[in-house]
Amino acid sequence: MFNKSNSFLFTLLLVVFAVVLAGCGSGNEAQNNTDSAKTEESAQSTDSKPAETGGEINIYTARHYDVDQELYDMFTKETGIKVNVVEGKAPELIERMKREGQSTPADLFITVDGGILNSAKVEELLQPIESEVLNKQVPADLRDKDNQWVGLSTRARVIVYAKDRVNPSDLSTYEDLATDKWKGKVVVRSSTNLYNQSLLASFIDIMGEEEAEAWAAGLAANLAREPEGGDRDQAKAIVSGVGDVALMNTYYVGQLAASEDAEEVKVAESVGVFFPNQQTTGTHINISGAGLVKYSKNKENAIQLLEFLTAPEAQTKISHANFEFPVNSEATLPELLKSWGSFKHQSVDFAKYGELNPKTVEIANKVGWK
Repeated sequence: MFNKSNSFLFTLLLVVFAVVLAGCGSGNEAQNNTDSAKTEESAQSTDSKPAETGGEINIYTARHYDVDQELYDMFTKETGIKVNVVEGKAPELIERMKREGQSTPADLFITVDGGILNSAKVEELLQPIESEVLNKQVPADLRDKDNQWVGLSTRARVIVYAKDRVNPSDLSTYEDLATDKWKGKVVVRSSTNLYNQSLLASFIDIMGEEEAEAWAAGLAANLAREPEGGDRDQAKAIVSGVGDVALMNTYYVGQLAASEDAEEVKVAESVGVFFPNQQTTGTHINISGAGLVKYSKNKENAIQLLEFLTAPEAQTKISHANFEFPVNSEATLPELLKSWGSFKHQSVDFAKYGELNPKTVEIANKVGWK
């Protein structure tokens, strides 16, 4: 029989059971809330990682190398700053910036000739770069005297010779190539090429106009064939016996040596590299560099990128990928460049390459260097 005492015990059991259930529910809810909070916190943490600084940089560049984009990607990954790239020929990019004026999106102008960098400066398209980091990483002679542009790499214009026919002890200076000794043995690309124009401009600055013209006339008279092709084609012409010596930029020899084409590798192995004028004025060099655009909207980001590109790690990567000489002495050279040894280079203001360019064209036309 179900008496009052039993009824009381039953009710008490129900109350205890309800309390236990409520406690369990509360514990689960608390655990769920904790898990939810952790999940939300984790998501917020993940979302906040990408950008240490953020923003963007817009580059107008006349350099077209894979390693450049790889470095931009590394910079973005490290900083969160997006790098937008517009490629084109340097004169076209300069004209574009002039047309765009204050509304230009460009923050950096990058090109491969000191004369062109100076042209951008003369056109008042650049502004001073204020960075102690850059001043430490890049020597003064590889920066604009007013700090409106900074070097990113250099390339030397050297004498490349056929190893099987030319003894390097017979080589000495650029001037020597214009003597009868090398009659019909020299190959070089057209005088319309900017590398040759800047080379001749350096001679005008060093020797004076009259002697520079005499050199150009002697070189033109010693050509084994009319100028054709690029620098790599000159090396191939040497190996095929068309000529014995050529004027070339060093990094083209490196690119031939690293080619996937076995024939190009063979060409690189068959030629030697000689740095002329080591006892006199030094070997001619040119520069790849970047200027800070006058109306940059992302000035601090742009300077940060320049500091990144001239640091040892990026400089080493540029040199190993493209066989250019680094501007930062702390960078590591690839084995091929090490094998060539150190060399003395000309002491010429890169601005002269641009200032004297019209005169180089006039001289080349006058002496018949096509």
